[in-house]
Amino acid sequence: MASSRGGSESMELSADKIEKSFAAALKVHKTPEKHYLLEKNNKTNPPEVIISFPASGAFKDWYSKTTFGETEIDLSLFPSLRSIGNNEPALVNKSFLQRFKDILTKSSLRDEVVRAMNRQKQIVFAGHSSGGPLAILATLWTLENYLTPKSQGGIPPLCITFGSPLIGDHIFSHATRREIWSHYFFHFVMRYDIVPRILLAPLSSFDQRFETVSQLIDPKYKSFMSESSLGRIASISDFYFEVMSNAATVTRHAACKLMGTTEATLETIANFVPLSLYRPFGTYIFCTTSGNEGKQIVIKNPDAVLQVMFFSAQLSSEAESDEVSYKSLRQHISYGTELIKNLGMQNVVVLDQLQNLPLSDNTTLDGIIGTINTALNDLGLSTRARLCIEAAAALEERKRNNEKIIEQKKGFMEEKMKELKRYKETWEHQKKGYYDGFKEQADPEDFKANVKRLDLAGVWDEIIDKLIKNELPEGFEGKKEWIEIGTRFRRLVEPLDIANYYRHSRNRDGRVYMDKGGRPKRYRYTQRWLEHYEKRGDEGYSESCFWAEVEDLSYDNKSFEDVKERVVVLEEKIKKWRDRNDVGKDVFLEGSTFVKWWKSLPEQHRQQSCIQNLVQL
Repeated sequence: MASSRGGSESMELSADKIEKSFAAALKVHKTPEKHYLLEKNNKTNPPEVIISFPASGAFKDWYSKTTFGETEIDLSLFPSLRSIGNNEPALVNKSFLQRFKDILTKSSLRDEVVRAMNRQKQIVFAGHSSGGPLAILATLWTLENYLTPKSQGGIPPLCITFGSPLIGDHIFSHATRREIWSHYFFHFVMRYDIVPRILLAPLSSFDQRFETVSQLIDPKYKSFMSESSLGRIASISDFYFEVMSNAATVTRHAACKLMGTTEATLETIANFVPLSLYRPFGTYIFCTTSGNEGKQIVIKNPDAVLQVMFFSAQLSSEAESDEVSYKSLRQHISYGTELIKNLGMQNVVVLDQLQNLPLSDNTTLDGIIGTINTALNDLGLSTRARLCIEAAAALEERKRNNEKIIEQKKGFMEEKMKELKRYKETWEHQKKGYYDGFKEQADPEDFKANVKRLDLAGVWDEIIDKLIKNELPEGFEGKKEWIEIGTRFRRLVEPLDIANYYRHSRNRDGRVYMDKGGRPKRYRYTQRWLEHYEKRGDEGYSESCFWAEVEDLSYDNKSFEDVKERVVVLEEKIKKWRDRNDVGKDVFLEGSTFVKWWKSLPEQHRQQSCIQNLVQL
């Protein structure tokens, strides 16, 4: 049994589910011309549907023309697979993505998923070899469409892969953890299987060797999954060492970052040698075999998984060169005999306390620590490997501690926002709102409000800086509590930032607040958090920063006809925000900058405007 936990969620896989998923993943190879294979099992509770995808060894189905075959994820299909604050899409393997998109458009997969979800069936997407990335994308697509706040929901799908290559970059991994989806994914990897490691090397390093080796992993070839064909592939050793030498550079560079150290030589190499962007995600189950027994070693930390992928496939001595190279392909085609036979033995070791690993492989230990040490030895993990894994755990601990420090500042933030809210309320019964009152800075209370604005900005700038530096947990941007605090902060404080910006005429020489260099990240990030949480999409300027658009339109010397489209868009947005109570009545007071500007518009336009009843005429 393999298990994984995500947030308050807990997922478990039975030996029966694993075995049936692998059988389906193997069976679909026999019909590579089909997009997928669907098998139903109504005897389980809940009823189960297994959808498996065939592998392909065709060069075009692995690599495109870029160095690592990467492309930006299609955000129309996978809107969550991005860094929210930076608004940066994940990078994925272009060929795998294209294959999945073809399946969506050319098959009945969409209908089958809808049918299963509506009938409350458990969908298991499965794939062996390069069928794995298709299962991964199918699972993510289902999560995007059927487990959102606006959907009817259903039973979350599972994804089980065997010997799957990597598919996405660190943003891909980050996004699945932020959305609390990573615990739906289980990846079985034999210790020496080379396929999960292939994409750690660039296309240019293989020459023609990939096409030769790929015949073993392409169902369209007669030599597919044939052990007898292994002996005829003379380039196995070259292929194996090319992949692993690139993997060594990638993992060493990653380990240095985990430990907070820099190696001048390594950084120089990284500037000239392209480093693979692909990273693990989800729960990895590394499978070892020793005689008639084997173990399943479960790891969920993606940084630790990357280190294990490299160190577990290392040679113990030079004499093992040919043997390990041979195993690297043999194990990929023999999951059925090496993995399935051990499923019922319950030899599962879950490595969830990575910071307490025994560092010596020669130490004899009892109890759970002894069991863990034996498992690490079975994976061939040296002291250096264990230190790298502990560094991955230490990074997670630092992120959690940073979050605790920020949590302690919430009381300070709430108090400052209460004081600013009271300041705002003092202007609601006057002819102009707090935006214009603050802009004039004619009262000592305006100065005090400015100090509070700067206090809050300092805290939020610290939060954003830690996010950018990857020093907070992946789930931080998706937490409802922080989204709500960030939204209240943005709506209350950003108008004051804008008032200060235009009060000091920083828009001179054409510098606009909403340009990238003008609007602070603390507002751009928190706006995107809310838009993502509510599945709104990018709305451009928001209810907290429309004042900048008003100011720019006021300063613009263009004719009304030239800016009419912008004016209409602004009016429509303001009506929507007022209907949702996202902007207050003070916006429409007689002395506000907005009302003064709006009244300067042509009368004919104002009479037909959607907000004419909101403005005090």
